[in-house]
Amino acid sequence: MPTVKDQMGRKVNVPEAPLRIISLVPSQTELLYDLGLGSEVVGITKFCVYPQEWRKEKTIVGGTKQVHFDIIDQLQPDLIIGNKEENEEGFITELAKKYPVWMSDISNLNEALDMIEMIGDLTAREREAEGIVVDILSGFAELEERDVPAKKAVYLIWKGPYMAAGQGTFINEMLKVAGFENQVKKDRYPELTVQEIKDLAPEVVLLSSEPYPFKDKHIEELKAELPNVEVRLVDGEMFSWYGSRLVKAPAYFKSL
Repeated sequence: MPTVKDQMGRKVNVPEAPLRIISLVPSQTELLYDLGLGSEVVGITKFCVYPQEWRKEKTIVGGTKQVHFDIIDQLQPDLIIGNKEENEEGFITELAKKYPVWMSDISNLNEALDMIEMIGDLTAREREAEGIVVDILSGFAELEERDVPAKKAVYLIWKGPYMAAGQGTFINEMLKVAGFENQVKKDRYPELTVQEIKDLAPEVVLLSSEPYPFKDKHIEELKAELPNVEVRLVDGEMFSWYGSRLVKAPAYFKSL
């Protein structure tokens, strides 16, 4: 069984062509589908919404933060694919004692592209992975050709308290390429009061559709506090999903 390194630098023994794969991350589940691994994927999380038909066809093993070990044991996976940020370290450590667990660790576009190619190699789908990478690079190259002044932005991912995407996150990287200058200079996902948002003086506040499901009513709430700031809803999947969804992201960013 070949030994490979994942993106966290962990050594993992993975069979040459895994036949029973569990995905613990929605964006990577979608990638596995687009790589043509419909029969190989046996388990997904309750948050894996694409492709929709897999929600009926595949076994739900739990969420991204908590899994059902007994269900995973029944599935007898020969590869489990997770992510450092999205999955809890505790259950990943437990699973890795029994199964090959390959982890991604992604904070920028290059790492996302590496992940796609590495999963293509792991699953004997190198050609399909390369095609996805080429399509993503082509779309983002077109974005870079635009000469648009960057808008000062705050990107909110949560309410009660408000939390924003800061530095060192994949969302921060996507904000840059989408034509925004992130005003949140703290790392990761800091909490912000309304006054702190005001003090950052953004031109636009972006309300993500996930993980908190911001709606139109939340625009009105913030507009009451920030009357001179543009507040708008955005598709969180386009800013935070680092799998094959990136093929669609450049066109979405242009539309903004």
